[in-house]
Amino acid sequence: MIDLRAARADPTAFRAAVARKGADELFDRLLDADERWRALSTRRDQVRAEQKRLGKPTSDEDIARARELKASLQQLEVELANAERERQEYWDRVPNPPDASVPDGMAEEDAEEVRRVGEPPALEHPKEHTELARFDMERAARIAGARFGYWIGDAALLALALYRLALERLVAKGFVPVLPPVLVREEALYGTGWLPSDDPNVYRIADEDLYLAGTAEIPLGGLHMGEILEAAELPLRYVGFSPCFRSEAGAAGRDTRGMIRVHQFNKVEQFVFTRPEDSRDEHERLLANTEEIVAELGLPYRTVVLPAGDMSKASAKTYDVEIWFPSQGRYRETASISNTTDFQARRLGTRFRDDHRVEPVHTLNGTAVVDRMVLALLENCQRDDGSIEVPAVLRDFGAP
Repeated sequence: MIDLRAARADPTAFRAAVARKGADELFDRLLDADERWRALSTRRDQVRAEQKRLGKPTSDEDIARARELKASLQQLEVELANAERERQEYWDRVPNPPDASVPDGMAEEDAEEVRRVGEPPALEHPKEHTELARFDMERAARIAGARFGYWIGDAALLALALYRLALERLVAKGFVPVLPPVLVREEALYGTGWLPSDDPNVYRIADEDLYLAGTAEIPLGGLHMGEILEAAELPLRYVGFSPCFRSEAGAAGRDTRGMIRVHQFNKVEQFVFTRPEDSRDEHERLLANTEEIVAELGLPYRTVVLPAGDMSKASAKTYDVEIWFPSQGRYRETASISNTTDFQARRLGTRFRDDHRVEPVHTLNGTAVVDRMVLALLENCQRDDGSIEVPAVLRDFGAP
């Protein structure tokens, strides 16, 4: 959530910033609700102070006044609870203001290209990934429904090799490996900014306060929920591997072919807790880690900065790494690397102590590798005869 004190101090600047995410009216409602809450809080404190001054009433006049104050306080408590509930509802939905370096715009077409690396392969008749390795979506649909798939044989070995490559590279850089839970409570989704949402893109377990995590960012973000970390410990860098689950309710009709957009996939995720003054450098570090892996695989890619209106609620700045897909003749998003500043930490209650001060940490997350990269690898490494020239580095990790 945003720093409400800072927003009160400079509402004009905050409003202009969140307007870039289309949330200016929501911000205005938050300020109005906050003003009502503060006015009621002040009035309640005044009534309590008068009750204290009145003490134990003895005269008829004081007794009558005491009754008036008691009734007034009871009414104020009800009004204050309602005002606080309304304020919290708006506060939970106002997004993190975008960084000044983020371009304007509301769609992926408004992204700003940072760099382009490598040349797309010259293929006369490029095949789709489902034609190059064994994926069985038809049989998966029988047991799980649409948008699920089996990875079979060499496809499975190739994917496992990629995960192992990413984990080894990041552990060598000092990241602590984690296998996190894939079932999380609502607090973790709220803390990382996935809830509340009109389109949360998550699966809920019936009759349980549990959800299937859409990304390891959620359980990794909750790893230090409610804790006060010591400044000397920071940064804390983690790398998690997990299956991820997304309902894709808002993506009807998009990428229905193949394994591009499915309900279950695997991902290696980077996550960092750091001091505020270091978060920009950490963001660039996470991006560099992902680009190094993609470049080591020899895949043509481009890096873009997402526009303000196309980022998540929690993100202040997001880089996407997009790899070329020959069968589609375009770059597709395969990794997102985000700086959420103190937005998630305020919701998670994760803070750090430095010189007797306690303040929220900054959190960052970024895809290292994901299943979609394997699909891009298959398509870019295909030969005219349909065989795949697997990068030599992946053979060291068991790729066929």
